[in-house]
Amino acid sequence: MRVAIITDDSYGERAYETIKEEFDSEYILIDPPGSAFMDEIDISPEIINKLEKFDLILSYVLHPDLALDLVEALHDKVEWIIVGAWKGEWFKNQLESYGNVTCPENMCDLTENGNAAFDEFVSVFGKPEVRVNCQGDKVVDVEVLRCAPCGSTKFVAEAVTGESTTNLPIKVGLKIQHYPCRAGRMRLFTDDESKREMAANLHKNAFEDALEDDHSD
Repeated sequence: MRVAIITDDSYGERAYETIKEEFDSEYILIDPPGSAFMDEIDISPEIINKLEKFDLILSYVLHPDLALDLVEALHDKVEWIIVGAWKGEWFKNQLESYGNVTCPENMCDLTENGNAAFDEFVSVFGKPEVRVNCQGDKVVDVEVLRCAPCGSTKFVAEAVTGESTTNLPIKVGLKIQHYPCRAGRMRLFTDDESKREMAANLHKNAFEDALEDDHSD
């Protein structure tokens, strides 16, 4: 499967570095509009022709009118579009009305929806899922089954390997906040605390589930 990560800023680079390890991916930088007026936005045919050859598009485009124009031009050319940067329920509803568009509250909260291409992507990247191997009360290995697109799940898995299982999910929640996530800056949240808390809780829950599975084996 081919995945395009598109942006009009510097966002999405970390996701590209993570995603390209699993899928044929390309990072595409689009020039932001020089004007705030929608009727002056012009997307080159070359960009559209290039993007329509991908199966899945992950958009980190910050300019709302440019993001909307891209979705309008590409939604019927690709299997699925994930919009990682958006603001406001009205805008989310407008984007998702195209049918094959998802605007997640957080990129590490993606789960399967029944579409083959989307599910193939989300089987690898999305809501964190891990397998923890313990010897006694020590973590000897953490296998990342599904990683947040930014790579934070792998970061925290490496960080807790070798540590005690005592209060491990809490440790995970604290450590994940040290990972330089940019979700708040992409205007997904009203403040950075909301972003950090959501990411921390998703990873905390993943490790809680993994410890329960390890203890039941």
